[in-house]
Parts: sequence; C-alpha cells; structure tokens
Amino acid sequence: MPEYTIIDSSFQFAQVCQFSKGNAFSTIGITPPTPSKEIRNSSIKFASGNLNAFPRTVREYIEEKIKLCQPDFVHVCNGTDQEARYLTNLMVDQKVLIPLPKYHNCYLARTNPADVARVESKTFLISKTKQESVPTPKDGIVPQLGNWMSPEDMEKAVQERFPGCMKGRTMYVIPFSMGPINSPIAKFGVEMTDSPYVVLSMRTMTRMGDSVVQKMKGQDDKIVRALHSAGTPANGVQQVQHWPCDPERVVVFNKADTLEIISYGSNYGGNSLLGKKCMALRIGSHIAWKEGWLAEHMLILGITNPEGKKRYIAAAFPSACGKTNLAMMNPTLPGYEITCVGDDIAWMKFNDKGELRAINPENGFFGVAPGTSNKTNPNAMKTIVSDTIFTNVAMTSDGGIYWEGLEKETSDDLKITDWHGNEWTKGSKTPSSHPNSRFCAPCKNCPIMDPAWEDPEGVPIDAILFGGRRPEGIPLVYESLSWNHGVYMGASMRSEATAAAEHTGKIIMHDPFAMRPFFGYNFGHYLRHWLNIGKKPNAKLPKIYHVNWFKKDKEGNFLWPGYGENSRVLDWIFRRLDGEKSIEETTPFGIVPAKDALNLTELSQNIDYNQLFDIDYDFWKKECDDVLKYLEDHTQSDLPAEIKQEIEGIRARLEQRKDQN
Repeated sequence: MPEYTIIDSSFQFAQVCQFSKGNAFSTIGITPPTPSKEIRNSSIKFASGNLNAFPRTVREYIEEKIKLCQPDFVHVCNGTDQEARYLTNLMVDQKVLIPLPKYHNCYLARTNPADVARVESKTFLISKTKQESVPTPKDGIVPQLGNWMSPEDMEKAVQERFPGCMKGRTMYVIPFSMGPINSPIAKFGVEMTDSPYVVLSMRTMTRMGDSVVQKMKGQDDKIVRALHSAGTPANGVQQVQHWPCDPERVVVFNKADTLEIISYGSNYGGNSLLGKKCMALRIGSHIAWKEGWLAEHMLILGITNPEGKKRYIAAAFPSACGKTNLAMMNPTLPGYEITCVGDDIAWMKFNDKGELRAINPENGFFGVAPGTSNKTNPNAMKTIVSDTIFTNVAMTSDGGIYWEGLEKETSDDLKITDWHGNEWTKGSKTPSSHPNSRFCAPCKNCPIMDPAWEDPEGVPIDAILFGGRRPEGIPLVYESLSWNHGVYMGASMRSEATAAAEHTGKIIMHDPFAMRPFFGYNFGHYLRHWLNIGKKPNAKLPKIYHVNWFKKDKEGNFLWPGYGENSRVLDWIFRRLDGEKSIEETTPFGIVPAKDALNLTELSQNIDYNQLFDIDYDFWKKECDDVLKYLEDHTQSDLPAEIKQEIEGIRARLEQRKDQN
C-alpha cells in the first residue's frame, strides 16, 4: 500500500503513515480524509482536511480532479489564521511574496509580465448550443458579447492541459461562500487550485473554510465547482520561476448548466480567483436569470443626508472607472455621510415586500492601485495598510508601496523599485507599476463599511447608476424617463477602454451594463430579463440614472472635479428620490438638473454648467445611430423590440426639441 504524508492542522510537523494505520491520524489530531479506492491506490499524498465533510457529489468531483491533475499533495483549506500564516511563510520562502515591513501583515507579489490581466479573448461560455450563451452577430462582425465553446471542445482543451499539470505541487481545496454564509442570497462553491497565492487571495475575497463546508450539507446540486491550475508550459520551462503560468495556453471555461468553472494557465486575479468574475458574475448572472433576480457588476453604497435619512444606491461602471472611489467616497458636501457595502459586485433580489435587496457577495476589495491616493480615495488608503496583498506595484526602500498617483505622498529621499524588480526614479517614461496592478484587502479594514454590509437580507436599493468614461457629449447626470428607458441606458453604456483587460489605447468601447466581459448567457435574453424585472407585480423599482464624471472641454480638461465632489450629484439624486420636482429639467434623453439645482457651494473648481449639460443634437443623433447599430450588429433577432422603441423615442424627441429651438 502506498504511503501518504499527513500534515496536522498546526503545520508544525508531518508524519508518514499508511491509510491502513488509522491510529496515525489520531496521533496528530486530525480527521483522516477518505478518498475513493481509486485515489487510495494512487501516489497522491493527502495533507490535512476532511473530504468526508463535503456533500457526496462535490467530494466525487474533487477526487475526479485529483486523479486528473495528479498533485503530490492535497490540502483541504480550513480558513484559519494559522493556515494563512503557514501559507504566507511558505510563499515568502519561495519568493512569491515580498514582506512590506512598513505596514502590518502586507506583502508584494510580482507576476510573470505575461500574466497581468483578465484574458477575455480566452474566456468561454460552455453550453450545448451557441445561442444559449451568446447572440449571433451579423456576418463579418467580430463577436464582443461573449465567446462560446461546445462541451466537447472544452473537454478536448481540458485533456490537452490538465492531465498531470499539478505534479510536484499541492492541490488546495477551498470551500467558500459568495455572500454572508447565513444569507438567503449567498451561494457556495469549492475551488481546487495549485496556487497558494490564490488561496490567500480567496481567503480575503470570500468567506472561506470549515464553516462554509457545514453549510453545504444537502445542497449537492447548488454548489459551484471550480478547478484552477497556474499551468505547466508544454515545454516544461517556466519563464519566471516564482510565478508559474502557461500564458500561451490560457483558457477560462464557465459552464453554467453544471455550475462548473475551469481555468488554466493564468495566476492573475480575475482568471484565478474563480469566486469573483466567473462565479459572481458569469455563473451568477445565469443563476439569477433562472431564479428571477440580478447579479451585476455594481458597487453598493449607503448615503445619509443632513436630516438623517438613509438610502442605498447600486452603480455599474467598467473596471478602473471609479467604482472603488465612489464606494468609499469622502463627501465634500456638508452633512452627508457615505458608507460602503461593496465596490464591485451586487446580487439583488426582491423580497416579499417588493423591496429590491442587495448583498455584496465578496468579502474583500480587489482594487486597481494606480490613481488611488489620499487625495482620490483616503478610505482605500486606510484600508490597505494591513492584511493586504499588493500585486505588480512598485516598492519603496522603507518597505512601503508606490504607484502612479502617489508622487506627492512619497518622499524623494526614498529609493523605488518598480514592479519588475528594477531601480526606478520619478519622472521615468515607463510607469513604476503595471497599469492594472492591484491591492487585495479585507472589507473589514475599510473605515466606512456600512453597519449593514453583512446583513443576510441585504440592503434596500433605491437607485441604480450607470456610467463610464465619456469625454464628449454625455452630461454629468441624467435620470431615466421610465424603467424601459433605464434598461436602454444600461444597454447603451460606452467607455474608454481600461487596463483591466487586454485592450490598449483610449478607444471608446461599448460596454453594456459594464457587463460585456461577464455575461453568463445570451445578451439578448439578459436584456429581456431586465425588462421583465420591471414588470414584477408589487415590485418597488429603483430609479435609474446615468453619470459621467469624465466629460472634458476642448482643451482636454475635465469639466467636473470628481471624487468627493460627486456627492453633489448624489445629493441631487437623493432629492429626486424624495420627489422634488423643481430641480428637474426634461431633455430628449432624460431628466437633468435644472439650472442652479446642484448644490455647488464651495465647489473646488469653477464649472461651466452649459458644457456639462449641453444638448449637442448631432452628438446624440450619432449616439443613437451607433448604439442601435452595435446592438443590431451583435444581437440581431435577440434584441428586444422595447430597446429599439426607446432609441426611436429619443430620436423623435431630439427632432421635436430641435424644431422648437
């Protein structure tokens, strides 16, 4: 019989024993895992943990993947501080993590330069028919609303990559919950990975460990199963020894009908932290479609006015467009208070009273580092000084971090090492940090977390905001004329591309609902789902708004100061939710603030109201044409007629307004 190394939960020593000698487990104080006979007769060695605690179908899935990947060890994660310390020390020894002694329990990771962003072009939705996953574009149009692959082709790709890919490594089994584990909105998952970096990051981003396993009982068919490997290049040569990956063969599969995620070749966050974009958005949106709720790429914030009245707002922006800054805003408008529920993802369900209740399914922040500073987001800066993993940022000689945006906050006396590990000086043409460098920090560290952020029932959503980087045409804020018009506003979202994915350059890209890379099913069906939400009986529908902090003048200067001054826009929205009529002006594309309706007392810069809210008829006509063409090109017959009707309505109102003027 083969030998197995059993590591006790204190990680202080290991003991070699045989499964036939059951008393060996009791001597080191753990419950022996009970793998199948097939696994028992292999050379796999088990670390601490109890596979028996998992539901039967999940346990069988884990054993199937153990057999496929052939790790040297299997470690079932318990989520304890003790375990985290062990893995941290392990990665420091392996030079995966660099300690940052300026802060408490903070570390820096430097990736392979070929592994720095989401791989949207290599991320696939798996279903029996293509139409289930993605709409069919017109001939000659390159699809942008998701990539499809058949189950057969997926299995072929898996067999080309995964067999034996974890030899010489440990497979970590991570039980996790997206959302507070007692929430009726939460969902459970298990991720298998060969990356301790992923384990520590998942521990921050999810609720993880033994308590989740206990909640899984009786939910065999509802648990999302995820397999991740950093990968082994076909030639066996790792270009960066401390950061295994296989960038030439990266794939990410999302198979909603079996609640399965498979990711290979990348160790980067969105591709490897499979509870985040894959489960919370791609698989989550598919589940929400079937169950009648919404899983969205949205922040959630609480806002309290000077009279003490509180509301909650959800907002959808593309990555690196200010979600975290808005979610953690320090309002400049006196008397207002902002609290953070979440900065990236919202799961929203109507309760029995017709209230749209939202939870943040995440437990941490995976924020873009460059641009974050005490000026732009002081609460984020307070959040990241403990228990944080930074990835691909620069390091200062006093054991701190540095990135673009921290020039004025970093002493010139300090030496800086860039994200490649090379000496760097301020003013260099090349950036010190990768544009998509990140911080991974616990939500509990944020000084303005909302008291109800972990409320199992969620918080009541009063308004939904859409927005993006639009240097031209789009006003600072406008309100939808109806629910269907609001759905159109989400569908028409466009924004400058960001560094979060493979795109380069500041091109204006269509990004419907800020979900373009994250739809878990056919976008046309997604639009129909949103339209149907508006028809729910007794539903208290939130009002819908569009915001644009990024409009510029002809010289390229921002017309609005942004950051904490955005509280003045939220104040107008708050008053609109209270039913104030005197502060509105109806335009062909929506309701904007009336002249002098925004509270601009002691605003940090002079603004040109007319430029912020002008109606450029040629721009809006072209906007309608561009959006309709994009939607028709990419969805054809799947585009709901109601969306076309909203576009025609805007066109007609534009012509009417132009004639009046």
